[in-house]
Amino acid sequence: MEERWSTEHVLSLAPDQPSRKAAGKLSAATPWSATGQGEGALWGLCKGSGSTPYRTAVELTTPAYKCSCPSRKFPCKHALGLLLLWSGSGEAVPAAAPPDWVAEWLSSRQQAADRRTAATPAAPADPVAAARRAARRSTRIAAGAAELRLRLADRVRHGLADEPPGDWDEVAARMVDAQAPRLASQVRELSYLPSDRRLAEYALLHLLAGAVGRADQLPEELAATVRNRVGVPTDTAELLAGPTVRDRWLVLGSRDTADDRLTTRRIWLRGAKTGRSALLLAFGGPGRAPELALPVGRVLEAELAFHPGARPLRAVLGTRYGEPEPDATVPDGVSVGQAVAEYGRAVAEDPWVESWPTVLAGVVPVLGSDGWRLTDGQHSIAVRAGSCPEPALWRLAAVSGGLPLTVFGESGHRGFAPVTAWPTNGRATQLT
Repeated sequence: MEERWSTEHVLSLAPDQPSRKAAGKLSAATPWSATGQGEGALWGLCKGSGSTPYRTAVELTTPAYKCSCPSRKFPCKHALGLLLLWSGSGEAVPAAAPPDWVAEWLSSRQQAADRRTAATPAAPADPVAAARRAARRSTRIAAGAAELRLRLADRVRHGLADEPPGDWDEVAARMVDAQAPRLASQVRELSYLPSDRRLAEYALLHLLAGAVGRADQLPEELAATVRNRVGVPTDTAELLAGPTVRDRWLVLGSRDTADDRLTTRRIWLRGAKTGRSALLLAFGGPGRAPELALPVGRVLEAELAFHPGARPLRAVLGTRYGEPEPDATVPDGVSVGQAVAEYGRAVAEDPWVESWPTVLAGVVPVLGSDGWRLTDGQHSIAVRAGSCPEPALWRLAAVSGGLPLTVFGESGHRGFAPVTAWPTNGRATQLT
């Protein structure tokens, strides 16, 4: 029988808040019939507004979803409701042999996977043509970066106080034309920054734009960081073909952020043997949750390939060796002072890093006149404004009960952004 997921993990799969709310109404046994689990899948019939119940199935490994409802969201509320029913009570979804409609779906998925595996590899790209394309792109990016430096210097000469919203949109569009998408995103945000942060962001962007123009003079690791910061793409297949790191990776935390166009899921890992931190990114379009989902607090043995850089953190997931396994071990952490020092070392290697994944040990959440802080008795660190909803911070305080606990999050110059907490009983608690 499959190891049940936590409620937090199930809700992290939802494409939006309305889907979470609707799924909660379907998490009881009342609307369900003919439920079952087996061969790595769940299934059931959910009573809807029509006379025919919806056929709903979930394949747990990927995960993947199938439902006869007309919803264009993936997973739909019925798939989420079935998962919540299963996570709340294994007896409500008993072990059984899959019915024909589920078995056919699972078989078709396996056949498609077999075809992909057996497919003839594509012919290798022409290296000469690839080099020409890369050279053209580098030229465009360098020209865009040079223009950005001039615009920044001009803005500083004229003053920052009267900068209207959207004033940088035209320059951001020029960065898109220069094939520097991440640079464009950073430029677009300049008009909307608080005035007390604007000059610092100008300086960092000016530094980055200058580094683009002399990337060939920088150490290779720092040059790779610069390319990543401006948005030069890295081929995933090429990364996985290079050196990989195999370890048992503890899933420290997971968090989704969304805008009108994209949902971004950030999953943080730590290697049990190597001690390395890693960040996986997954993306979902409108109405779709990102496909990659790893339960927080579990351990996955797998190979990771890291993007090159002065301080490699972002990685891609390669070969998995089994499924995520439960792990009640509380991760080792550091003091607040050590966390601040570690972030300082990260900035020394990568001047544009805004935060670094950190596990704080033995901290207590407290609410003072200046907001929430985490204290270890000797030092304290502010909880970064806007990094965590207020109800989640009260939940963190309730989990603590005034006692020290372990908290994972991102530590940076604007404070600490908590993501996951481990109380003394060792059960990971997601804060969002």
